[in-house]
Amino acid sequence: MNFSLSRLEVMKHIEKYIQDAYNDFLTPVDKIWQPADLLPVASSENFFEEVKQLQDSAKELSYDLVAVLIGDTITEEALPTYETWLAGIEHVSQDRNGPWSKWVRAWTAEENRHGAALNTYLYLSGRVDMRKMEISTQYLIADGFDIGTDKDPYRNFIYTSFQETATNLSHRRVAQFAKQQGDTLMAKLCGHIAADEARHAKAYKAFVARILEIDPNEMLLAFEDMMRKKIVMPAHFLREMGLKIGQTFGHFTDAAQRLGVYTATDYTDILKDLVDEWKLDQLTGLNDAGEKARDYLIALPDRLNRVAERMKTPTLEYKFSWIHA
Repeated sequence: MNFSLSRLEVMKHIEKYIQDAYNDFLTPVDKIWQPADLLPVASSENFFEEVKQLQDSAKELSYDLVAVLIGDTITEEALPTYETWLAGIEHVSQDRNGPWSKWVRAWTAEENRHGAALNTYLYLSGRVDMRKMEISTQYLIADGFDIGTDKDPYRNFIYTSFQETATNLSHRRVAQFAKQQGDTLMAKLCGHIAADEARHAKAYKAFVARILEIDPNEMLLAFEDMMRKKIVMPAHFLREMGLKIGQTFGHFTDAAQRLGVYTATDYTDILKDLVDEWKLDQLTGLNDAGEKARDYLIALPDRLNRVAERMKTPTLEYKFSWIHA
């Protein structure tokens, strides 16, 4: 994909904002929570008692909620794929001490805790066939992913703005359902993860806002392109042992839809929130292509809502190889 030099100039211009984001939207390592702060620690005298309490609470979680938790965990653990993808973006400095490289590493470091925490919880819960889950994680990393952004920073920032917002919502909803089903530990854990995702979403949305100030036409075209392709989830290649790429993902999203963890309406609501957040209706000085892209994006939420209203909640209950009971 070829871009004019202005792309490079724009990314150079916003480096200072990426540096600011490092301080504004990330938490110092010595102050941020760690999985060991929330989960039973084997060196504790109360370890076995705490594990028993965790397992008793986990028994009360619904099948679909456990399936969503496992899918979320595998998604979080495929972090090497996401870091590699972001590190390969073009038109940004590859200086390891530059703002972009530091941001990607620090963002990855925060995100890495999520998979570690969720994996440990599921391991201790006794409800999961860990080997089969681990096979799915290895598949997902080995298979890689294609989120339709190519190496374009504009499209990647649109994607991460949307995806981090969706992940915040999903983890927040899981926390709510876990609390309703009596698992306060899982609720607290997912609440902490959701808070991290909210900070990360704010950062990527801030990057887009800065670019819209100086290169609105190209950013609008990138936004339009991503929405025409549809935002795919990072785990859309998810599969279990013996299945083809992506065959498990549909069952995972069905479980999330049935529960109300993440629905077609949520997808539309996130899009509308981004349109409002970036004040697309107030942008001026656009060329014809920019105007058409803006008009398309502003009208799209209503169109998608009409489609979502006609969608039926999935009823097929799939039995995942990951879950014991």
